[in-house]
Amino acid sequence: MRSEITWQKSSYSGGGDNCVEIAAHADVIWLRESDQPNVIAAASRHGFAALLTGVRSGRFGQVPSA
Repeated sequence: MRSEITWQKSSYSGGGDNCVEIAAHADVIWLRESDQPNVIAAASRHGFAALLTGVRSGRFGQVPSA
């Protein structure tokens, strides 16, 4: 499965090795941190959209500034 998906790094990563990466495969969105590529979280497209909505609204707290 992992060979069939293409990972994309966050545009906020700055090219470092500690970044959030995302991939889509079939109806699943995969998330991982580049420094731990074997630890992968999966969500449905609907679940991922709900996560993004929550993050953007501040439901999970403030995002620390870089």
